[in-house]
Amino acid sequence: MSTAEFRRAGHELIDFIAEYLNEVEHQPVTTSIQPGDLFSALPRRAPERGEPWRNIIDDTRRHILPAITHWQSPNFHAYFPCNNSAPAILGELLSAGLGINGFLWQCSPAITELEMCVMDWLGRALNLPERFLFTENYASSQGGGVIHGTASEAVLTALVAARERAARDSDAPPVAYATSQSHSSVIKAAMVAGIGRHNVRLIEIDSRLAMRPDALAAQIAGDRAAGCKPIFVCATVGTTATGAVDPLRTIAEIAAEQNLWCHVDAAYAGAACICPEHRTLIDGVELADSFNFNPHKWLLTNFDCSAFWTSDRKALINALNITPEYLRNQHSESGRTIDYRDWQIPLGRRFRALKLWYVLRHYGLEGLRAHIREHVRLAELFESLVRSDDRFELPTPRCLSLVCFRLKGTDDKNRALVERLNATRQIFLTPTTVPLAPNGTPRFIIRMAIGATRTQEHHVRAAWDLIRQSADQP
Repeated sequence: MSTAEFRRAGHELIDFIAEYLNEVEHQPVTTSIQPGDLFSALPRRAPERGEPWRNIIDDTRRHILPAITHWQSPNFHAYFPCNNSAPAILGELLSAGLGINGFLWQCSPAITELEMCVMDWLGRALNLPERFLFTENYASSQGGGVIHGTASEAVLTALVAARERAARDSDAPPVAYATSQSHSSVIKAAMVAGIGRHNVRLIEIDSRLAMRPDALAAQIAGDRAAGCKPIFVCATVGTTATGAVDPLRTIAEIAAEQNLWCHVDAAYAGAACICPEHRTLIDGVELADSFNFNPHKWLLTNFDCSAFWTSDRKALINALNITPEYLRNQHSESGRTIDYRDWQIPLGRRFRALKLWYVLRHYGLEGLRAHIREHVRLAELFESLVRSDDRFELPTPRCLSLVCFRLKGTDDKNRALVERLNATRQIFLTPTTVPLAPNGTPRFIIRMAIGATRTQEHHVRAAWDLIRQSADQP
């Protein structure tokens, strides 16, 4: 492409994206294609000769868009939201245009130092303790923040750091702790880190589906007596299934007493903590060793952008540093730089901080708080609508903008309802199964996750009307 051709194609693509985002609410949320349809429709070999840009755009409309699940639809209420916004898209575009791989400070100082800056901005917005920040004299600080791709990477990184720190003391088998409601990434991290899924203890939960600290303490004591080495506990603030919140302060106190690494997974709910009224969700975080949430879920920053802070970056670096000759340089040797390659699993890294910087500057914290508060208000509205219909029940407490509900009656009745709703393609919901009493039989519930960038009150009311009408069907 010549520069002139690039300009024309770029303008056309921006128009394409703008048109898509403007029209997405009028599209069915999910696709009607069947497995293999797109694969079969595409050629089996790449073209030998390059094709005109117009053909590529036309095929994007013809083949790609019909096979899309529209995560940016205001009627998307499945999983958790995956926000985007114009400033974030533009930041991502510039990152791709600059084409930098920032694994060392000297690769491009802007990647490292802007990331340090925005992670401190975001940490202060959350009112994280200073021990998690770089502060002015960052070379001598003990903590700091880094942008990972996902919360799964963050928990793996924390677990590897915990293993490294614990290895100084004992060769006993390492053990990690979570609950049945913790994200599956905790078990996967143990598998990848060589600890093994059999060495993850799932701690009992209470009636609110949160970890029981007394059960955690008892399990730790039992494992020590059995010759194991407890090294890590994951406290979840906003579980995927229902938004349950573990008692962070008590868990962190136990972890500190027992010399375990305490990681806080707030992948979804952490964004809300920029609002002072929700900051109590992470009360006790000052006692933890690491904290993570995903701006790409609910803070208008497109995927992937997962914010991870630690108060013990030395353990992180000791666990992940390996320095072949081709990575040695005078700046790193000076001890005055941050080399983010040592803070993550891969070596290479993109300029993710740019889009987060654009979002923070465009909206400001005031605008981002308004975004969060409006979705919480809409969830409160939806919750009140469910309460008003005696055919339905709310089996678990609302968590911020996540409402779990079900029809009174059998699991099969609820399973049929969610299948009917999703078959309309007018909305998209995802269910889950959870025990509605400690150690009880898991029950089928439906999740209404409100958080798409463009969701407004009329979308929530329309979703409820569809749910209510579908409940009448046999």
